[in-house]
Amino acid sequence: MAKKNALGRGLGALIDNTEDVRRHNVRPAASIMDIDIDKIETNPWQPRSHFDEDRLDELATSIKAVGIVQPLTLRKMSEDSYQIIAGERRFRASKLAGLKTVPAYVRDANDDVMLEMALVENIQREDLDPIEVAISYQRLIDECSLTQESLSDRVGKKRSTIANYLRLLKLPAEIQLGLRSRQISMGHARAIISVEDSKTQLGLFEQTIKNDLSVRKVEELVRQLSVKSDDEPVKKKTETHDEAYGDLKHQLSNFFKTNIQFSRNEKGKGKIVIPFHSDEELEKIITILDKANS
Repeated sequence: MAKKNALGRGLGALIDNTEDVRRHNVRPAASIMDIDIDKIETNPWQPRSHFDEDRLDELATSIKAVGIVQPLTLRKMSEDSYQIIAGERRFRASKLAGLKTVPAYVRDANDDVMLEMALVENIQREDLDPIEVAISYQRLIDECSLTQESLSDRVGKKRSTIANYLRLLKLPAEIQLGLRSRQISMGHARAIISVEDSKTQLGLFEQTIKNDLSVRKVEELVRQLSVKSDDEPVKKKTETHDEAYGDLKHQLSNFFKTNIQFSRNEKGKGKIVIPFHSDEELEKIITILDKANS
């Protein structure tokens, strides 16, 4: 596993002076530099006033292990002074981790328009990994004051697509690096992130790599975890009930053309889950329900 600055080759693609960028006379989005942590000051207008100490400790431990995956964004104030635009939590955790320098995008104070144009141009590149795309989206939101809706218009992507990418940045650093190195796919990550506990997420990530699990298999494991956490412990049902519920699950699965998840406890409480893996599958399920109600 990479140590310290684990940015890799791909992030450099975000700041390349591509033909499209040159055509529009746009400068690179920003350069990544290692900045002395003692030269960085926090933003006095930072809206967040409280930082959870336990979460900072967790992030500091992660930074010690794998480095900073998402660079800070700084504004150069003078030759020896930088102010945080985005990334104060990472800055505080880096100090706890004992880092002397941190990777950062360093911006001029008045290059908002050029930054937005360069990022939007470069985000269209096909060789970017999901984390690089997510970081670009987050930078556009943080540094150009865009909402997800306005960002959707800028890059020509659905708002739900942008939201899915942004969620990747909430994954533990080890999993983000796994995405960067193509150890897992975007589909794997989207399944894993639906689990809230970070330790369970890491367990699923390690199991996925070790056993070369498909996206469908990881989704199945996540569903099993969800059923276990939602249901009360149940006593063993009679063979007759088991067969009846098994038949019902089988009938529902055939009816909806997908693997229905069915659970019920001894008090009669339970749930039926109809999974789908794409908008097309959802449309088919809705069509079946419409026909059933007509």
